[in-house]
Amino acid sequence: MSYTLYGDLGSGAFSAESALAETGAPYNFELVSLERNEQKSPQFLAINPSGKMPALRLPEGDIVTESAAILLTLADHFPQARLLPPGGSVARARAYRWLAFMAAEIYPIVEIVDYPERFTPDGGDAQALRRIARDRIRERILIIERMIEGPFLLSGGFSILDIYAAMFTRWSIGRQWREANIPKLNTLAGAVSRRPAIAPLWERHFNRV
Repeated sequence: MSYTLYGDLGSGAFSAESALAETGAPYNFELVSLERNEQKSPQFLAINPSGKMPALRLPEGDIVTESAAILLTLADHFPQARLLPPGGSVARARAYRWLAFMAAEIYPIVEIVDYPERFTPDGGDAQALRRIARDRIRERILIIERMIEGPFLLSGGFSILDIYAAMFTRWSIGRQWREANIPKLNTLAGAVSRRPAIAPLWERHFNRV
């Protein structure tokens, strides 16, 4: 039995698909086009009433939403893939800390940068809001940049945190700013993008970024 991942290219579905690829589990990718607003279709709302992507259908039929929850679920389902440090360890606690930080402090602001008009009243300055939101994301990305001590976020090596962080380097912050301000995260993203299981997905999701 296989997993089914619902999402669009270049979206948060990248993190879930990359984790699936690292596990080696069979899965199908169901394209839900943001450009065509398909995440608001009755068919997708029946899968995730919030209209947010990604969503993952487990082999048992249950649906998991929220990208961080999907990553944690896959790490639990496939401990042999070592997507997280051992349970109960200090390293595991650090992983939870930074995954929660990125999910709570960065991810929600991406929507404001991408769609500022959703958060401004009629006649409001959507572009000013976009600039403020982008600056806020950059501040939080720099916190991640400063905590990196090795090639990956955790001293024990590659984890789902690196997939998540690499994804955020492709969103909202601007290429020139990225290249000038986050050398360690750029190196990390390059390492993630070259992993054999992830390399073709990186090309498919981010080849225009």
